[in-house]
Amino acid sequence: VQLQASGGGLVQAGGSLRLSCAASGRTIRLYNMHWFRQASGKEREFVATIMWSGGSTDYTDSVKGRFTISRDNAKNMVYLQMNSLKPEDTALYYCAAGNRATPVGWGQGTQVTVSS
Repeated sequence: VQLQASGGGLVQAGGSLRLSCAASGRTIRLYNMHWFRQASGKEREFVATIMWSGGSTDYTDSVKGRFTISRDNAKNMVYLQMNSLKPEDTALYYCAAGNRATPVGWGQGTQVTVSS
């Protein structure tokens, strides 16, 4: 599966962005889907997961209550709604598929920059 994230940009602290992840090559219907991010000079970190059924989600503690992951299997899309953004959310955001420990389909990512 090939994935392409989009929707990033420059936003002030407290603002919102909605990231999209478009899948191609095969359906994501049976994949768990994830968002990861990598800030400059830091390792890539897990942000959010949505199970293949769409019924269960998980988030890293720093984004709980602010970010929401969702999916539309019919459109082969995954989304990340990000509210109350903070400067520490600044990073390159990627979507990925499959096993969270060894996901696939990274793509190029989309840059999110939050100004203070």
